[in-house]
Amino acid sequence: MSAGTAGKVTSGHLTRGAYLYVRQSTLKQVISNTESATRQYALRQQAAALGWPASQIITIDTDQGHSGASSADREGFQRLVADVGMGRAGIVLGLEVSRLARNNADWHRLLEICALTSTLICDEDGLYDPGEFNDRLLLGLKGTMSEAELHFIRARLRGGQLSKARRGELKMPLPVGLVYDPADNIVLDPDTGVQDAVRHVFTVFARTGSARAVVQEFNAGHLLFPARIRTGPRKGELAWMPLTHWRVLRTLHNPRYAGAFAYGRRRATKSASGKNSCQDLPRDQWTALIPGAHPGYITWEQFEASQKQLLANATARGADRTAGPAREGTALLQGLAVCGKCGRRMTVRYHTRRGTEIPDYQCMRDCIDNAGRRCQSIPGAVADAAIGDLLLAALTPLTLEVALTVQSEIEARAADADTMRRSHVERARHRAELARRRYLAVDTDNRLVATSLEADWNHALRALQAARDDYDQASAEASATLSGEQESRIRALAADFPALWTSPATPPRERKRMARLLIDDVTMIKTGQIHLHVRFRGGQTTSLAIAVPSPAWKTWQTPPGTLAALDQLLDSHTDAEAAAALNAAGHQSGKGKPFTSRIVLELRRSAGLPSHGERLRARGLLTLPEIAAQLGVHASTIKAWRRAGLLTAHRANDKNVPLFDPPAPGDPRLVKRQGSKLTRRAANPRPGTAPPVRKTS
Repeated sequence: MSAGTAGKVTSGHLTRGAYLYVRQSTLKQVISNTESATRQYALRQQAAALGWPASQIITIDTDQGHSGASSADREGFQRLVADVGMGRAGIVLGLEVSRLARNNADWHRLLEICALTSTLICDEDGLYDPGEFNDRLLLGLKGTMSEAELHFIRARLRGGQLSKARRGELKMPLPVGLVYDPADNIVLDPDTGVQDAVRHVFTVFARTGSARAVVQEFNAGHLLFPARIRTGPRKGELAWMPLTHWRVLRTLHNPRYAGAFAYGRRRATKSASGKNSCQDLPRDQWTALIPGAHPGYITWEQFEASQKQLLANATARGADRTAGPAREGTALLQGLAVCGKCGRRMTVRYHTRRGTEIPDYQCMRDCIDNAGRRCQSIPGAVADAAIGDLLLAALTPLTLEVALTVQSEIEARAADADTMRRSHVERARHRAELARRRYLAVDTDNRLVATSLEADWNHALRALQAARDDYDQASAEASATLSGEQESRIRALAADFPALWTSPATPPRERKRMARLLIDDVTMIKTGQIHLHVRFRGGQTTSLAIAVPSPAWKTWQTPPGTLAALDQLLDSHTDAEAAAALNAAGHQSGKGKPFTSRIVLELRRSAGLPSHGERLRARGLLTLPEIAAQLGVHASTIKAWRRAGLLTAHRANDKNVPLFDPPAPGDPRLVKRQGSKLTRRAANPRPGTAPPVRKTS
């Protein structure tokens, strides 16, 4: 080392420690490239030659196997920077700049701290003082070249990888269901159980159009889905587990299952906190996409159709809500209804009327976004009925073919599930047989091994029995579902599509799926009528105009004929008597209930009809106090005269309140007489008096 270089070391530097930083990028380099480590540890001799005693030379080698691209995960480098910042280091030694850092930001931060604390930097080429301009300029250039060197290494590796990917020859981890053969060609997994499970996912999705429905069918049938273990001691093994929603989506979105080689579907990003994440890229930004590169489970056309369906199911994507998958509600046009005023998709709201779920189609987007008014609301019952009649008229020539397709689809669905269950039983039987062979092949004197293998055999036998029990139970349920009365009903419906459409056994979701096979959307607008503009698949359109249904209070009104009959009956009947007469004549209330005195009371009050008592009063009949006052007798006398037939009374209401006919003027019978019996007075009236009037009710 030259005298000028050695002159940079002062007594102040020697009073502090000499820090030797040792690092290699990967564990493979640590194990294989031992010469590099030897050269780095040899810098201790250079520190001793500069004047540092061995006790003050501190070696930091805890970052072995860590890349120098970042200091976030390098504890040794962070310790080095901390000690330099606290003034404990007189010199920092490293074989080359790339050993300290391959990140320019980390390197210049270290230079700044070394300059502030008068710490020297030494590498294989010489000694530098970061406080001097020339040395600092040279160290900065070395740091830039070190970072550029890392870029060139990555670029060479990345270039070869991209070149292979563009040709479709890059070997990558394959999804479950695809494997490499001994010649590194991609083939379907030889395990037929795995093939059946993967095919069943695509079959169910093609039938239901919903990833969630795929999960429901797997769970309902107690079916498992395979997964390849990627890490750990069981790496590469196949595990069977319940199917989850995210796994279905990952399977449906993977073009590998369509036989296409794809590379660059995701881009790795790092946040400010250093967390790594992946971002999905649109297809036009993929590095390579080569359809037909290897065998697949579906065709490329089926893959494209499934991607369109998944995009349509993502109802939260974009400002306008798309149709989405068919769901359980009764609204036939769920996801298909479009507002005729603003052009947005309409949502569905349900209410209950007489125990029945009734849908309404509402346009709420402006109300939600801008707190404005609801655009419009369309009664869903009449709209669904009109569209249903339209579809029945349009599908009449195809009824038999569609119904037979439904029948064959049900049978194929049961057959696929049965095949997967059989594969699980076969797999459990094979494992039990392997466990038996291992147990029989072991030396009987080695009791420790024999006991363990016997336990494994017993466990495999229990798993086999459980698989057989599950298969028998599921097979019994499936056969019960497709046999007997239900099978005959399906065959009867196969000859008549209108019966299939209107059958209460047809789920609303299946009815919606049938409607979506023909209809793209239905534009609705309500004026004096409800106008429905239907756009069929292929571009054909038709328009319907239906009447706006009456409000509920109007539908509950009593018919005018019933009101007229009640008006006539109230002339001579009380409320209870009028109710009995109306029921005998076959009349019902507006809600379809038989009449009672309470219903008659509310009905005549709402219609403004006078009661029977009011009508009698209008004819001049008198109450008990009034006639007693007119005749100048006590009320009990009036009652006695009524019982004797001297006065005529009528029932005014259902409480037997009487109203009396006005007495004839000067009737000699209606006076107080002592010692005269009322019966003789009524039987022998005096000359010149009228005979008594009999009581009417």
